[in-house]
Amino acid sequence: MAAVAAHAPIDPAALEAVRNTVQMQGWHALALVLTGVWAARGGWLAHCAGAAFAVGIALFCAGVYLHVFGGFRLPMIAPTGGTLLMAGWLLLGASAIWAR
Repeated sequence: MAAVAAHAPIDPAALEAVRNTVQMQGWHALALVLTGVWAARGGWLAHCAGAAFAVGIALFCAGVYLHVFGGFRLPMIAPTGGTLLMAGWLLLGASAIWAR
């Protein structure tokens, strides 16, 4: 998506939105991988965190990319994804506390 954004003819505000979304996608992909490594020790909360990260990043990025590149907006898709991402972090933290 970073390459598409670099070469697509989009306005500067949309380009900034895509850059931020690509950054969020990258950090949460890393969080998803590390959650997978932690899941054996973190238990069911870590598994729930992984699910929240996976669904959250898909919804968040899809909402932004569809708006920027497709020209249409699906209400509540990106905010729902963002909420799931925050829930993923809370669940991951809870799994670390619970595992102690």
